[in-house]
Amino acid sequence: MGIIVQKYGGTSVATAEKIKNVAQSVIREKNKGNSVIVVVSAMGHTTDYLVKLASEISPSPSNREMDMLLSTGEQVSIALLTMAIQAAGHQAVSMNAMQVGIITENVHSKARILDVKTEKLLQNLNDGKIIVVAGFQGVTPAGEITTLGRGGSDTSAVAIAAAIKADRCDIYTDVEGVYTTDPRIVPNASKLEQVSYDEMLELAYLGANVLHPRAVETAKQFNVPLRVRSTFKPDDLGTLILGVKNMEIYKPVTGVAADSSQARIVVCDVPDKPGVSAKIFSALAAKNISVDMIIQSYARQSNNTNDVAFTVSSDDVEKVLEILEPIAKELQASNVHVNDNIAKVSIVGAGMVDRPGIAADMFKSLADAGINIKMISTSEIKISCLVDKQNAKEAVKRLHEVFELGCGEIAEVKGDLPNF
Repeated sequence: MGIIVQKYGGTSVATAEKIKNVAQSVIREKNKGNSVIVVVSAMGHTTDYLVKLASEISPSPSNREMDMLLSTGEQVSIALLTMAIQAAGHQAVSMNAMQVGIITENVHSKARILDVKTEKLLQNLNDGKIIVVAGFQGVTPAGEITTLGRGGSDTSAVAIAAAIKADRCDIYTDVEGVYTTDPRIVPNASKLEQVSYDEMLELAYLGANVLHPRAVETAKQFNVPLRVRSTFKPDDLGTLILGVKNMEIYKPVTGVAADSSQARIVVCDVPDKPGVSAKIFSALAAKNISVDMIIQSYARQSNNTNDVAFTVSSDDVEKVLEILEPIAKELQASNVHVNDNIAKVSIVGAGMVDRPGIAADMFKSLADAGINIKMISTSEIKISCLVDKQNAKEAVKRLHEVFELGCGEIAEVKGDLPNF
C-alpha cells in the first residue's frame, strides 16, 4: 500500500518487554499492507549513562570520541528490536547510519543531515523486510561518525521519510499527542487533532517537548505528514501535523508554551553607532550560539549609549560570557548582566494573522495576574513574553483560560514534558 516511517523514543524501548511491545506495534503496521521503516533511540537513559561514564574518564572528552561513544546506544536498540521482530516471525534487518548512508556535515555532536541514500532501504523494502534504523547518528562523506544533537532521532526519522517519499512519519512517544499546553500545569489541556507545521515549529521552539524543531522544519520543507502518537495506545491516532492550507482554523490561538531553559544577557552602555550589534552577534554566530529574543534600547542622549539585550539557552551562558568578555572591553561596555531566573511564555496560532486584539488580550491577562513582562517578541503566528520564572506556571494557566483552550476533561500525563 504505502511506506510508513515509525520512530520510537528511549522510553518506548527502555526494557526488553517494551521492545517486544514495540515489535508488535511495528508488525501491526506491516500487517496493514504497508512497508515499514523503524527509527529508534537508545534504550531509556543509556545516553545519560554514557555521558556520565565519559565524564568519569575525562573532564573534557573530544566531540569526536563522544560521538563514537554515544552512537553505540542506538545500535543496541536496533539489534534488539530486530531480534524481537524476527522472533515474532517477520523478516527484519537492522542498519546503522553508515549502512544506510545518512550523510551529515563534518560537525561533531550536533551535525545536520545533508543527504539520505535510499538504495539499500528500497532494496530491503522490496524484499519484504522491516528495516530498523539507528536514529541520532550520521556519517560524514569521509566516513566519520557524527551525532545529530538533541532530538536527533526525530530528525533522522523525518529525513528518511522525506528521502524515501514515505506516505507518513509516525513519531511514537510516551504522550498521546500535542496538547494546547502542558497538562501538568493545566489539567484540562486539550489534545489537538491537527496542528500546522508552522504552529508545531513555534511550539517546539518555545518549549513544547514533544518534537524537536529540526524534525518539524524538515517535515515542512518536504511536506511529510507527521503524527505524534502514544506507544502505549496504538489505536489512538494522536495529533496530525500538516500544511496550514489543509486545515480548518477555528480559533486564533492553538496553544500556550513555556520555556524555562532561557537566560537573558544584557550588554550595558555600548556605543550607539553602526556595527556594534553586528560585532556582538557575529561573534556568537561564529561559535554556533543561537540567539532568540533581541532588544536594543533607545539611545541615551547624555552619553550616546544604549543596551543590547537578548536571550540564549541557559546551557550556553558560560560560553556566551567567554565570547562577550573581550568584545565588552573593546566596546567599553559598563557591564554584562545575566539573568537566568526567567521564562519565555508564548501563545501560538495560525489564526492570529489579521486578528486584532490578540496581543492586547495577552498583555491584559498577564497584567491582571500581576505578572510583569520583561521582553516581547512577535511573529505572524506567535507572541512571546519574558517573565520571571516563578510566574511561568500562572502565566500559562491565565493565557490558556483567556483564549478558551480547555477541553473540560482531565488529561492523563505519562511523558517527559517541560519542567519549571
